[in-house]
Amino acid sequence: MADREDTLLENRAAKLERIRAKGLDPYPARFRRSFDAATATSLFEELEQNDPPDEKLQNVSLAGRITSMRTMGKAAFLDLQDSSGVIQALLRKNNLEDGFDLLKDLDIGDHLGVRGNLIRTRTGQVTIEAMELTVTAKGMRPLPEKWHGLKDVETRYRQRHLDLIANKDEVMPVFVLRTKVIRGIRRFLDDRGFLEVDTPILVPVAAGAHAKPFVTHHNALDQQLYLRIATELYLKRLIIGGFDKVYEIGRVFRNEGIDQDHNPEFTLLESYEAYADYNDVMEMVEQMVSTVATEVNGSTKVSIGDNVIDFAPPWQRLSLREELEKRSGVDLESYDDKALRHKAGELGIDTKVLESRGRLIDKLLSTFVEPHLIQPTFVLDYPEEMSPLAKAKPGAPGYVERFEAFASGMEIANSYSELNDPKVQRERFEAQEQIQRLYQDEEVDRQDEDFLTAMEYGMPPTGGLGIGIDRLVMLLAGQQSIRDVLLFPQMRTLSSERPDTGDEESE
Repeated sequence: MADREDTLLENRAAKLERIRAKGLDPYPARFRRSFDAATATSLFEELEQNDPPDEKLQNVSLAGRITSMRTMGKAAFLDLQDSSGVIQALLRKNNLEDGFDLLKDLDIGDHLGVRGNLIRTRTGQVTIEAMELTVTAKGMRPLPEKWHGLKDVETRYRQRHLDLIANKDEVMPVFVLRTKVIRGIRRFLDDRGFLEVDTPILVPVAAGAHAKPFVTHHNALDQQLYLRIATELYLKRLIIGGFDKVYEIGRVFRNEGIDQDHNPEFTLLESYEAYADYNDVMEMVEQMVSTVATEVNGSTKVSIGDNVIDFAPPWQRLSLREELEKRSGVDLESYDDKALRHKAGELGIDTKVLESRGRLIDKLLSTFVEPHLIQPTFVLDYPEEMSPLAKAKPGAPGYVERFEAFASGMEIANSYSELNDPKVQRERFEAQEQIQRLYQDEEVDRQDEDFLTAMEYGMPPTGGLGIGIDRLVMLLAGQQSIRDVLLFPQMRTLSSERPDTGDEESE
């Protein structure tokens, strides 16, 4: 296979030199297109009844990657693909004269510019009849074997450029939708008076979530820093400082495992609104997701596997304690820490590693409740042990005003009525530090003294929200793996990442 690939590379290198020998630049700095492929086709269909032909159809310039070549003596048909679609080019020797000889030095995968007139062939296909050719980028590496239907998952994720070339109609719309989702969220929040802000990515304390951080070193400061695991504590400082509504959409980094709905770096929306609580945030989430779903899909409904998920409000609301008892038989109020660990083991939860009460409850929730939450659902009122940054729920000792939103069995949002008592917040942080000492492998919220100091200046009642953008896009795009909505998902580095090459090489 190596000899075969070397031969193909040498063949392309020879063609490159022949192009240069003709006095042509195979990598020009620019090529001016009149239209993209889709616009050219639409314009032709609109104007083709004109007699004589509309001048807008004459002497136009189109460009794209060659995806098909069919040579027939003194004529050839090429398919040119750009991001909008594919258009056919007709090359005739009598139109191109010496330029027709360039054809033998072109390959599938090359980028080509064509100047000519738009016509409709006898087979009814809108086509540009070439009067001039310009090589805009000679491809030095052949596309992988069977590239028209590249399915190898490893190759698709590792070399997304090949995935986009080979599976354009399937893959590109997902990432266009992703951009529309983020744009729609921004528009929704902006219209509600939120201000988009930026907070640090390199931080001295990795706080604001239960997660293991990535560690780095700042040479100039000679200081250990962390990639942020959340934006929460910085955004709440802005609420303390006087902004009433703020949000940030950005990357966060958690040194955790990789599976169908986890990636070590992901895009997170966090928003904070003064004088709101988690009830207000619930209403906002329903409205935001249903609005964005309608904008990008034309409906609040989306099909995922065998299920049709409907994001139209209202979403169902369930008590964590009641739903956990219903699904597992465990009433949290009937078990102390030791008894809960024993019961969890009886129910099949791995309890070999000593873990905190909050961690055990989280495992029970993940095992017995989450898989049943197919339609959009808010799970309400979490135990305090699981939520050190949330405000206590009045009349429910040991519980806090927190919800998580689920759909298709997957968490997509998390929200608190934010704890704003600095003394209680310090006590909660200290309790987390104690948990970390007792259960050294457990992920906990870390104590951030700068944030605690800021809280002592007074933070108004606040409703906070976090939404995993990647997971929301998964749902709205009907995808079942987070890697299918990340352009470049995290992968283990290999010594060689070259795809197999095949026979689709022109002579």
